[in-house]
Amino acid sequence: MNSFNRRKFLEGSAGVAAAATLGTSAAVFAPAVHAQSLVLKPEKGAKLRVLRWSRFVQGDIDAYMVNVKKFIEKTGIEVRVDNEGWEDVRPKAAVAANTGAGPDIILSTNDDANLYPDKLLDVTDLCDYLGRKYGGWYPACNAFLRPDGKHWIGVPLGAAGSMMVYRESMTKAAGFDSFPKDTDGFLKLFQALKAKGTPGGMALGNATGDGMWCNWVMWAFGGKLVDTNNKVVIDSPETIKALEYSKELYATFIPGTLSWLDPNNNKAFLDGQISLTNNGISIYYAARTSSDPKLKEMALDIQHASFPVGPVGVPTESHLFFNQMIMKYTKYPHAAKMFLQFMMERDQFDPWQTAAAGYVAPPLADYAKSAIWTADPKNTPYRDAVKNLRPAGYAGKLGYASAGAAADFIVTNMVAEAASGAKTPKEAAERAQKRAERYYKV
Repeated sequence: MNSFNRRKFLEGSAGVAAAATLGTSAAVFAPAVHAQSLVLKPEKGAKLRVLRWSRFVQGDIDAYMVNVKKFIEKTGIEVRVDNEGWEDVRPKAAVAANTGAGPDIILSTNDDANLYPDKLLDVTDLCDYLGRKYGGWYPACNAFLRPDGKHWIGVPLGAAGSMMVYRESMTKAAGFDSFPKDTDGFLKLFQALKAKGTPGGMALGNATGDGMWCNWVMWAFGGKLVDTNNKVVIDSPETIKALEYSKELYATFIPGTLSWLDPNNNKAFLDGQISLTNNGISIYYAARTSSDPKLKEMALDIQHASFPVGPVGVPTESHLFFNQMIMKYTKYPHAAKMFLQFMMERDQFDPWQTAAAGYVAPPLADYAKSAIWTADPKNTPYRDAVKNLRPAGYAGKLGYASAGAAADFIVTNMVAEAASGAKTPKEAAERAQKRAERYYKV
């Protein structure tokens, strides 16, 4: 954890520990000397509708629905859960926020909550309670969902870690006994894999999760979307260097990555078309749990590693963050908070995290101690995704502008244009600068 994150984490933990009761009068906390409690009384006749992203790991949705059933049996509150793809949740959430009608609770991605913070229920009481009880929230959670430093506009769920997924046998055949830890070695590995006829590939289409490697490469060379004052600075010498590097990297990719969305690299890897990509743990999970002997054998060969460090000299990890938003228009705000409280308590969260096989890294420090992260060493690289996460709006403050720029895939499109040769690196950076400035208006 860098010094900025460490400081923010300590400040956040101290603030959480000292926080008084916030929110509605229905929230009651126990004395500070004991484990904190949060008691919420549901509205009469409450029923909830939840919209969440579709699973990439079957164990995720299976365990989630087991917990939903437990909640229904315990409270008598009816809960309906709808699943949509990541790219479909975002527009549906925006429509719901703008029309004031739709699901009571929406599970979405990254800083979508910052697109319509005034349309979301304040959940500060719930987040303060969870933070006190389970070791504190990681800094990225505060950055995404506590934009004013005081009030929480959503409850963090975690993140799908974007790690390097590779075939160990093919990497060794290409001359690498261990995974490269710097960008020079990383490029050489891709080049060697292509030469061996076992190429890699990473998504350059508008992929919500897998396209986030474009943030990593920009940051790795010192580029960034905005500075600490939210001034757009993406058109910079550092970004140009990142784009020149991306062009060399893209030359080694399997054809077709310009149109890849989130499912494409999973399919290509499991089909044996590529030997290296960036992804959550879902590729390994699919191979390990498959009934196909060939995929089970592949699972033994799969390894995971963090993205290499670039010229900046520090990790620049970009992962897909998950939020849980309660819409302000809900008729059942207390019941909605009860639902999220129930789902985030250890008795439900740990079995769900375990069933998801490490697909969702924890947002709370205590949950990093779950056995799932060490039961299989291949899971461990994903454990600290939220802890080490750098929000896409780095180095500025998150808000409407950062959320809009991310939703518009400005960085991903810039890298794709430069890497493919559709534009020169300078032209791609200039276009990204103009597009970003439309969001970050002075």
